[in-house]
Amino acid sequence: MSRRRPKQPPLNGQQWGWKVLPGPRTNPREQDLQWESCTWRLRMELGWEEEKKEDGVKWKQLEHRGPYFVPPYEPLPKDVQFYYDGKPLKLSLATEEIATFYAKMLDHEYTTKEIFQNNFFHDWRKEMTSEEQEIIKDLDKCDFGEIHKYFVDKNEARKALPKEEKQKLKEEADKIQEEYGYCILDGHREKIGNFKTEPPGLFRGRGEHPKMGMLKKRIMPEDVIINCSKDSKIPEPPEGHKWKEVRFDNTVTWLASWTENIQNTFKYIMLNPSSKLKGEKDWQKYEVARRLKDVVQTIRAQYRKDWKSKEIKKRQRAVALYFIDKLALRAGNEKEEGETADTVGCCSLRVEHIQLHPQLDGQEHVVEFDFLGKDSIRYYNKVSVEKPVFKNLQLFMKNKDPSDDLFEHLNTTFLNKHLQDLMDGLTAKVFRTYNASITLQEQLKALTNPEDNVAGKLLSYNRANRAVAILCNHQRSIPKTFARSMQVLQEKIDAKKKQVEEAQEEVKKAEDEFKDTKDAKAEVYVEKKKKLLKRLEEQLAKMNIQATDKEENKQIALGTSKLNYLDPRITVAWCKKFGIPIERIYNKTQREKFAWAIDMTGEDFEF
Repeated sequence: MSRRRPKQPPLNGQQWGWKVLPGPRTNPREQDLQWESCTWRLRMELGWEEEKKEDGVKWKQLEHRGPYFVPPYEPLPKDVQFYYDGKPLKLSLATEEIATFYAKMLDHEYTTKEIFQNNFFHDWRKEMTSEEQEIIKDLDKCDFGEIHKYFVDKNEARKALPKEEKQKLKEEADKIQEEYGYCILDGHREKIGNFKTEPPGLFRGRGEHPKMGMLKKRIMPEDVIINCSKDSKIPEPPEGHKWKEVRFDNTVTWLASWTENIQNTFKYIMLNPSSKLKGEKDWQKYEVARRLKDVVQTIRAQYRKDWKSKEIKKRQRAVALYFIDKLALRAGNEKEEGETADTVGCCSLRVEHIQLHPQLDGQEHVVEFDFLGKDSIRYYNKVSVEKPVFKNLQLFMKNKDPSDDLFEHLNTTFLNKHLQDLMDGLTAKVFRTYNASITLQEQLKALTNPEDNVAGKLLSYNRANRAVAILCNHQRSIPKTFARSMQVLQEKIDAKKKQVEEAQEEVKKAEDEFKDTKDAKAEVYVEKKKKLLKRLEEQLAKMNIQATDKEENKQIALGTSKLNYLDPRITVAWCKKFGIPIERIYNKTQREKFAWAIDMTGEDFEF
């Protein structure tokens, strides 16, 4: 079936009346990157838009190809079998596909968890034929080993492909990217972020999610809502299928959406973070957070005053706001419809989630938090609070059961209205963004030593970033490969230490020889050995820093705060001030997302 590809506008800026940059042109993607980078400041100076739109209107023209769907399931070879109770069993195609999802994960910790196993087996049996249901009744009798080995071997074979074959696969992927990965937005060719639908598989979730192991179903065109402009070429669904709906809504920025079956949440195909609309939204988000610094002391004075209010509702709001400010807690009550995980935020804390200690570990007025936050990630923290906060918490908990709400007079609607009254655009997330960015800026000032080498400065940056991740409770599981990678690194460190020791001995011998002979050649030889020793010592120091960095960050997810809560201009300014290549902090995707900050920020930027 033929499909029309959206016409690409010129990438030379002439449609905006801008001068074409001189110099040789490279491949199209590099041209895109160069053009994005060089136009951010001009976009900013022009108010981001060539033509202002009505309030709420995001675009006037939007044309795209629709999502790229995951290819159909390919059956296993006949010699790769599933076994039940020690005997081979031929599975129906749908049942076999789901079996492969589990088989691929056999070496993962998830498949050892009872809740994962139970959810998988429950959903798997629902997709079986009645004959299969009669036979397969016990997961412990299922043997996925042969299927697991098949996929392990297949992955190894893919890695071992000759260069020419890998290049062919890359060209095929590039062709799909070129066809589906771009849209036309108000006359400009913009990159799309996630243009592929999510593949079917088993839900993992984060933390101890109660739905882990459930079946993520295949997304079909009949599940998908398309959004584009009325005058554009509406994308055609795959042959034999139709879209769920086609909309022409220019007040949103998504191109397609569907509802995933695990938590009944909406999933979207959006523009790439490097796009004009995404960049503008990012910039505005951090500008709102920057405005908070002008009023934050007034807000803090107000909630301290409200700790003594005669209204219990105001007192509860003031204590909650203190937690949101001091601990970067989320507001709470954000659970999606159909979500069964017992996750909470500040407003939905229960009495059982905190313990009060008048004294603990040498500190006074300590509150011990223990609850499941967003994505079922455990939040555990012991923090010393101000005395009025402690007294109020004692009051709020009086005569309550463990399952009772801590802030029974508070909800997010009431809290958010109060935040809006304090500052236009203020939300709990703005507080989180403000405190994360301020923490990074202050930590960088405190930790960075101008005399350190690049590796030392990067360690300081990661430590500053880690302080933010801890504040925001951004955790991760220790990677499966962590112990092995640390062992390999330690072996390299030990080998390098031996080289340093040998070089030290060689320097001493050379110095002794020069002392005896006073020969000019011997003196040159001494300098040569000293230079070698210095280089080896620098390499050893760099490895030791790398080992420290790895160990300190093994359970901390630095990327979440870096992408979502830290004003990138703080990082860019730090890099420019201390001569650190931006590539050492941001990968290619992040550099695209923050192109606006990289282009416009000087070393003297202050959040």
